[in-house]
Amino acid sequence: MTVDTFKDLFSERQLRRLRLVSGLIIFLFVLMHILNHSIGLISVHAAQDASPLFLAIWNNPVGLILLYGSLFLHIGLVLRTLFVRRSLAMPMTEIAQLVLGLLIPLLIIEHVLATRIAFSVFHMRVTYETIVHGLWSISPIEGLKQCIALIVIWAHGCIGVHFWLRYRPWYPKLWPWALTLAIMLPLLALLGFVQMGRVIANPTFPLSDFPGGAQDPAILPAGAAEQLRDLRVILYGGFGAIVIFVFAARSIRWLRERAHLVAIRYVTGEVISVPRGFTVLEASRIAGKPHYAVCGGKGRCSTCRVQIITGEDHIPPADPAEQRTLDRIGAGPGVRLACQLRPTGSVTLSPLLVAFPDPQGVSEAYEAVPGREREIAVLFCDIRNFTTISETRLPFDIVFLLNRYFAVVGAAVEAAGGRVDKFIGDGAMALFGINGNLEDGCRQAVRAAAGIIDGIDELNRQLSQDLTIPLRIAIGIHAGPAVVGTLGYGNARNLTAIGDTVNVASRLETTAKELDMPLVMSEPVATLSNLDVTMAESREIVVRGRTIPLRIFVFGKSMTGMLLQTTADGRALKTQTA
Repeated sequence: MTVDTFKDLFSERQLRRLRLVSGLIIFLFVLMHILNHSIGLISVHAAQDASPLFLAIWNNPVGLILLYGSLFLHIGLVLRTLFVRRSLAMPMTEIAQLVLGLLIPLLIIEHVLATRIAFSVFHMRVTYETIVHGLWSISPIEGLKQCIALIVIWAHGCIGVHFWLRYRPWYPKLWPWALTLAIMLPLLALLGFVQMGRVIANPTFPLSDFPGGAQDPAILPAGAAEQLRDLRVILYGGFGAIVIFVFAARSIRWLRERAHLVAIRYVTGEVISVPRGFTVLEASRIAGKPHYAVCGGKGRCSTCRVQIITGEDHIPPADPAEQRTLDRIGAGPGVRLACQLRPTGSVTLSPLLVAFPDPQGVSEAYEAVPGREREIAVLFCDIRNFTTISETRLPFDIVFLLNRYFAVVGAAVEAAGGRVDKFIGDGAMALFGINGNLEDGCRQAVRAAAGIIDGIDELNRQLSQDLTIPLRIAIGIHAGPAVVGTLGYGNARNLTAIGDTVNVASRLETTAKELDMPLVMSEPVATLSNLDVTMAESREIVVRGRTIPLRIFVFGKSMTGMLLQTTADGRALKTQTA
């Protein structure tokens, strides 16, 4: 095995994958354990009968090696990560996961000794009756401890799964169901344990498989209790010693590294001195300097990237994982990931995605969403000849008119299931399909356009005595990939979308103005919304920045009644245009 192959095999990326896979194996075991406990709500015997089904994959040499190998590997990798990490400054969710993970061995050692070790080494008969009887009646303190252990293990695993899946495009739709199951499953397991404990504690309950039906816990062989006690001391002491060793080693390393401080200078003037070996991201966190790191500092995104200004000689080359990310975004010379960069000397740099600190007074309703690519539909609308309309009106009258117009647009967008992104002058932008699929987003956008056109007609009727010329609307709709995230500063932050799809939708709204038509939509919108476009005018236009012409459909002024009508199932849409 070459040195490079060895490094690739045990690279940080591969070790993170091992930690994830081992954690998922343990999580699967815990999930099956919880489901088995939940059956205790039916009866003790039902839980016991179901136990072989749930534990079939674990009660064999391969399953045992896989389970306990994953357990020791996961604990070892977590402790290694704790040691390697130069700073313990981290988000609260990561702190919670770390603390819960360190508590797990302390909570389950006693239970593992009383069940798996007693069964495998001393051939003690272990059933739901003996376990629940021991935890409920003989040692209720230990029973409470195991209830806490179940909650801690489940919470630790759920946080890990959430970290793993949170940036998958389909995860937001699954999140409400996943959260519901994450709450319900341990609750059902605890209720199952309580139900079994109350039943077994009843004097009339006939404990099976014991002489005379009396509780006679499978008596351990002579000396077994002492051996279990010795194992208990070894396991508790061993784990405690390892944790203490990790923190002691961190302290020794910190003392040695203090003699080799590295100055990290930011172009904004801050200077952070950290020991050699710290990443730039860790330095920012130690100093309390806001620094984006959407993936949590694992090198799987580029939001923490920085531009090196001076000190290139003190910058080690990027490892393969970092280089792949830099190549993917087409990073220029001197651009590095702050979470992977460990300067060997003083450097000056500038974060490329500036994270502003939260100012005081920001609304608690502010919704922070990191940028991610999604398939959405975008609608732009604008009032044609609004300058002509407003020239002869007082400023307050213009404000009144715009508010009435914005109310029409906002109501139509929200009724269709979309989200108003922003109002700019007499224009508006709306997003559809953010939390759904693209087909639903296109149908919502088309329904919103119909509502806006009808609303403007009604507004013209209501203000006919006030308006010298009627309001005329121009709407453009396009669908495709866009980066959706929170942009802005302070109270002016909001969820918005950027990208080519947004630019094309804006261009289609301009095209509607140029053609003096109320609605123009792209072919993808018409196709995905199942729209009948036989009565619509079709054209091909060249959009600035695109080499391939875009086919569009134009809906004229001769529409009667509703522009679009949804059938009973809400999927097939048909035009009523002339």
